[in-house]
Amino acid sequence: MGNRGMEELIPLVNRLQDAVAAGGRCCRLDLPQIAVVGGQSAGKSSVLENFVGRDFLPRGPGIVTRRPLVLQLVNSATEYAEFLHCKGKRFTDFEEVCHEIKVETDRATGTNKGISSIPINLRIYSPNVLNLTLIDLPGITKVPVGDQPADIEYQIRDMIMQFISRKNCLILAVTPANTDLTNSDALKLAKDVDPQGYIGIVNRSQKDIEGKKDIKAALIAERNFFLSQHAYKHMAERMGTPYLQKILNEQLTNHIREILPVLRDKLRRQLSSLEKEVAEFKDCRPDDPAITAKALLLMVKQFSVDFDKKIEGSGNQVDTVELSGGARINKVFHERFPFELVKREFDEKELRREISFAIKNIHGIRSGLFTPDMAFETIVKKQIVKLKEPCLKCVDLVIQELIHTIRQCSHKLDRYPKLREETERIVSSYIREREERTKTQVLLLIDIQLSYINTNHEDFIGFASAQQRYGQLYKKQPAGNQKNYW
Repeated sequence: MGNRGMEELIPLVNRLQDAVAAGGRCCRLDLPQIAVVGGQSAGKSSVLENFVGRDFLPRGPGIVTRRPLVLQLVNSATEYAEFLHCKGKRFTDFEEVCHEIKVETDRATGTNKGISSIPINLRIYSPNVLNLTLIDLPGITKVPVGDQPADIEYQIRDMIMQFISRKNCLILAVTPANTDLTNSDALKLAKDVDPQGYIGIVNRSQKDIEGKKDIKAALIAERNFFLSQHAYKHMAERMGTPYLQKILNEQLTNHIREILPVLRDKLRRQLSSLEKEVAEFKDCRPDDPAITAKALLLMVKQFSVDFDKKIEGSGNQVDTVELSGGARINKVFHERFPFELVKREFDEKELRREISFAIKNIHGIRSGLFTPDMAFETIVKKQIVKLKEPCLKCVDLVIQELIHTIRQCSHKLDRYPKLREETERIVSSYIREREERTKTQVLLLIDIQLSYINTNHEDFIGFASAQQRYGQLYKKQPAGNQKNYW
């Protein structure tokens, strides 16, 4: 680890992390940390429990990690755990730690698989750990369960990106060994990280977990596995949980050392800014309801203005890196929606076969001279019905962009996490209500098209239009070239 000063770097950042969390995020400080990302049931919990040497994380089907867990590991002679929201209480029973994580998760998200970006801060002291700060993030999923919204995948990816896109965040991407690395969701999200190497570890199987296999015994089995396998024997010293923990500790420590001067300067600037802000309100009474109401209205109004600017495209700062807000919605209408229409499967041979069967079935035993209107309407209506799916998908895409824009605009409420969460919930619920009405209206418009086929429309080449065009063509012919048709 090096000298004593270096060993104190991670605990120092841990104390800063607690101070920022306790302050309600009023100080937007980008602290060095390691984000643990991976697909649902990829083995993230097993990796973290191997680091600690204890079973302390909730398990079960579906999304179990529904709030970010800031896990601070501190090397100590005694073993116990502390939660930031339970100051002064020490947990020595790690089953109680697991229960407290469940209770605190449900308190913020409800019991029906909802998610929240408000983290749980847990610090574990143990002689078996190296100093580390990790953030366990919800597993990437694609299918909503319970009362989860249809865009749960989008919400989780957005939450993960909020953490891993930070400059001072290192990423631990967990991918099962039986998964093709090119298809790993975790590695796709961490694509900006150096992909040159990997560290293999052996977690407990589901059978081991259900059989209450001790983690210490699992670590011994992991070591024996790498030493006994011919493919890994030559690199056994660079494999396994202890080596992974050592590498993460070194990388995090070195990263903290590199950015410490920048971090110190940023803290000084923010301190100066906060002191000026405090001076402005030195004569105000925080318990004055008039002051509270005014501040609340100003923040809500600013959120509304930011949202309008994002959608209308009249923001003061123009993003030159990526599309956002109204520009992304414009892209949905003018690029994505036409693409969805074009990619509808159209088999001309199959269509001709359907037309033939329709005509013959309508005529029955008779041989018809003209194409019956009923056959035409049957085939046309069948094609019109195919418009429903891309139209509804277009609505879904626009709703996703609106929800994403809401989260972008609410970042100014970070210092009041509950206000931000409630604002997002209310506005998102309003949009969801309008989503159902919009889909109903879209389906109504399609049903209107199905109810009446206008064969007199100028774009329709039917019998009447063909007769009219022939008459115009006949009148233009010179008299000498007229022919008799009787």
